[in-house]
Amino acid sequence: MSALPLDILALAAHRDDVEQTCGGTLLKMAQRGHRTGILDLTQGEMGTRGSAEDRAREATQAAKILCTSWRQALDIPDGRVENTWENRLKVVRVLREQRPRVVILPYWKGRHPDHYTAAVLGYEACFLAGLAKLDVDGPSVDAGATKPHRPFKIIYATLYYDVRPTFVVDITEQFETRLQAILAYKTQFSDQEAGKGIFPAHDEIRSRVEAMARFYGLLGGVTYAEPFLQKEVGLVEDLTLIPVKSI
Repeated sequence: MSALPLDILALAAHRDDVEQTCGGTLLKMAQRGHRTGILDLTQGEMGTRGSAEDRAREATQAAKILCTSWRQALDIPDGRVENTWENRLKVVRVLREQRPRVVILPYWKGRHPDHYTAAVLGYEACFLAGLAKLDVDGPSVDAGATKPHRPFKIIYATLYYDVRPTFVVDITEQFETRLQAILAYKTQFSDQEAGKGIFPAHDEIRSRVEAMARFYGLLGGVTYAEPFLQKEVGLVEDLTLIPVKSI
């Protein structure tokens, strides 16, 4: 178990998903003194470009750029993220060990089955992690090493899907560093023959990333932003302190 719990844990199907959907937010939270972490469900062995070993090295570098306190990849098969009991327990163990207050999940709709399955898998694992009678400690684990824990807040990063967000996070000051974290995946975002019909050319990456960040920034009245959605109703204490102008 970590000496200190994570404040925020971002869970995603693949290495580089977090960097693209909420990397700026994680960096901003780290800069404010929060302990942030990333859990990648797969190791990227089915990627069109590069190998799992390449992705591991790149993910480590990206995590350093985003100032994350912790990062780990599970062994769920890439391209076969399934919401099974076994996979839920793998995530439960991480949640109980790292004890995050906030969990960021991918949105529950999307093009890639791994992405939307990760959303449901992550949510159900968050629920199971809080069940006191659920024993996930094996015989080699000290009793009580993973006590029940349920995150206080679950939010969804929606950048991969066209849905109106509940709120956006201003990442104007973090935008350039976030871009560096994305480009740390050199096997994914460099010009090469493999996958050239799927991946944008290197010269186009900045313009695409910037266009999306500017769009969501406009919704919040800032230059660059990342979008999120929450299922529950928000609570406001002071009407005079609600940000973003109405007209």
